[in-house]
Amino acid sequence: MKKYSVIILCVISLSSCSFFKTTDDKIPVAKVNDTYLYQDDIEALVAEGISEEDSTFVVNGFINRWATQLLLVDGAERNLSEEKQENFQKLVNQYKKDLYTKAYLEALVKKSIDTIVNADEALQVYEANKETFKLNEELVRFRYITIPNNAINEDEIKERFKRYDVDDKIYLDSISVQFKSYSLNDSLWIQTSQIVNKISALNSENKKELLKKSNFIQLKDSLDLYLVQIKDVLFQNDLAPLDYVKPTIDQIIINKRKLELIKKLETDITKDAIKNKQFEIYK
Repeated sequence: MKKYSVIILCVISLSSCSFFKTTDDKIPVAKVNDTYLYQDDIEALVAEGISEEDSTFVVNGFINRWATQLLLVDGAERNLSEEKQENFQKLVNQYKKDLYTKAYLEALVKKSIDTIVNADEALQVYEANKETFKLNEELVRFRYITIPNNAINEDEIKERFKRYDVDDKIYLDSISVQFKSYSLNDSLWIQTSQIVNKISALNSENKKELLKKSNFIQLKDSLDLYLVQIKDVLFQNDLAPLDYVKPTIDQIIINKRKLELIKKLETDITKDAIKNKQFEIYK
């Protein structure tokens, strides 16, 4: 990282030296030796609506940093050894090549990569890496509803929420505008920490109730009633369900495809260059 920080500084500095050379049709606002900073170059610094005092502060800060940078570069060019400057230039040139190469390959990969991961591929990676997919936090499948205390239809909501057959699902969905918050999709695995964040009445003392399968939890605070039905629980070090880790598996597979595609692109580009006599190795 240190090496590339130096390179970035060198690239910016060298670019600014050539970019800010004086021309007749621009209004200069500052000068360091033979290098100029122009009014056009600082206009975009100040956002609309900013006060004159703040805009002056921003512009002056930019000008001072610009000048300091150029003065430091000038000092370096006069005081650093020729060997060191040559080494820096090699690093700058290599960094430029790396930037161009990375950008070009990413554009080619984006254009060609297949980002669809089918179920068989995901299952194969899942089965081959089960130890990787052990849980470090409990997961719960649950549903919950938050309603005001003493709601008129509280008893019916409780009964339907606990039973939760097809008719109950339709009913609860139809009156969901009455709920302060809710989640009725109990097919998703959720981290217990996220559940505690969702339901304010849960705390360090009662959150253990989340880890009991098929448990119905009823909590109250001064304003609301919280109904929670636990459907299933997985514990730390249990194997994570495939549907829970599927996004991670998809990314693993896509990243592998990217690496393979980049390798193929590099090989094909070199082969094409040899075929077209753009690239030759002399014996």
